[in-house]
Amino acid sequence: MRAARYHDYGPADVLVIEDVPEPHAGPGEIRIRVAAASVNPVDWKLRSWEVRAHFPVGFPAIPGRDAAGVVDEVGEGVTGVAVGDRVFGLGGIFGATAQYATLTAWAPVPEPWTLEQAAGAGLAVATAGRGLDALDDLSGRTLLIEGAAGGVGSAAVAMAVARGATVIGMSSTGKHAYLRTLGALPTTYGEGLADWVRELAPAGVDAVFDMAASGSLPDLVAITGDACRVVTVADAARAGELGVRHLYAENDVTVLAEGAALGGRGRFTPHLAATYPLDEIAEAHREAERGHTQGKTVITL
Repeated sequence: MRAARYHDYGPADVLVIEDVPEPHAGPGEIRIRVAAASVNPVDWKLRSWEVRAHFPVGFPAIPGRDAAGVVDEVGEGVTGVAVGDRVFGLGGIFGATAQYATLTAWAPVPEPWTLEQAAGAGLAVATAGRGLDALDDLSGRTLLIEGAAGGVGSAAVAMAVARGATVIGMSSTGKHAYLRTLGALPTTYGEGLADWVRELAPAGVDAVFDMAASGSLPDLVAITGDACRVVTVADAARAGELGVRHLYAENDVTVLAEGAALGGRGRFTPHLAATYPLDEIAEAHREAERGHTQGKTVITL
């Protein structure tokens, strides 16, 4: 099968397209013929060795953690899914950007989504759900989300609104109209943040979910008045200094099903910032590495 791989740490130029052996579904897994796979920050951070201390790479490595496609193998012990089903989901930290990939957690692709859109949902929904679950019951509470217009952020906004929260979404001003379509009250970054948030939530903010690592984590803690009411999936270094919980996504089928159900009801559609064919994966990684995208970058196969 054709796959993207890299044989050493480095810039996006180390990515090459090669013929590699196909994976097969083991117990508890399914294999899909990949239609599209997403590019996530963890992919270029692994490739560039930014997170080498936490996640060393075994070479050669196929980038990509989540994908969407059509099931073509079902492993031992797997029920509720059949060859030919359209699904999206996650496998390990590597392996998604290839013609075939194995998944350990998945959900059906809701009818309104294309497979390309579904490819942008897996890790975004899993990460968003992990953070929201850590903040407990959000019904009737006010939640501030930093990085609300990104792939994870938009999933978190939609899921939090569906869970009954009033959501204030932080983003650049050009993305405020998009945030309103998701049901968020938009605000921007920078000096004066506390005042802007106070105007939108005079009674205060109950919880904060950070996914931007913009350096504002101390301000976010100050807004809630309690580090225990803040979670981040992006700023591990400052989280440790401030007593904020830092979380990683988990391959949680319940959360994926929640995202799929919202998609089926038209309450969440993954927004694609850009799509690239497999042969242009290096450019896709460079685009993702520049940051500030609205939505997800995906690779089509």
